[in-house]
Amino acid sequence: MPSLITDRPPLESDLLREVMGHFATGVAIITGYDDAEPVGLTCQSVVSVSLDPPLISFCPAKTSSSWPRLRRSGALSINVLAEQQSALCRQFAASGTDKFAGVAHTPAGNGSPRIADALAHIEATIDAEHDAGDHTIVVCRITALSASAATGPLLFYRGAFENLR
Repeated sequence: MPSLITDRPPLESDLLREVMGHFATGVAIITGYDDAEPVGLTCQSVVSVSLDPPLISFCPAKTSSSWPRLRRSGALSINVLAEQQSALCRQFAASGTDKFAGVAHTPAGNGSPRIADALAHIEATIDAEHDAGDHTIVVCRITALSASAATGPLLFYRGAFENLR
């Protein structure tokens, strides 16, 4: 039986980006420490994987210079951004800058940076990694979590930030 995947012409990446942009996602900043220095990256591909055991995943780009540093830390915080944190999202998406400049944060229970005023905080340890094209699928075991209902989430939809209000 022929493979449905290989029997079709390849998709154009611009078309894929445009179509997938119709799927609204939340935005998170993944944080940890590389030695004593806080590191982080913006990620919109965060998904709950399992309730038992409690697992979550995210997908950093293979071109990320922050992901290898976060991998070394092992202990991470997934900071789900609130609707007023779009500037913070952009700050952590930039390369070659001090991403934590002016960012209020405290140590989470696992020691990773917990960003102030985030909508939710999920503490996790890296459980597995899987190759996935130009990204890596990282599966983490959740060790602690908390959420605030004080505001709505920061959403990314069709190339722009949105909110529910």
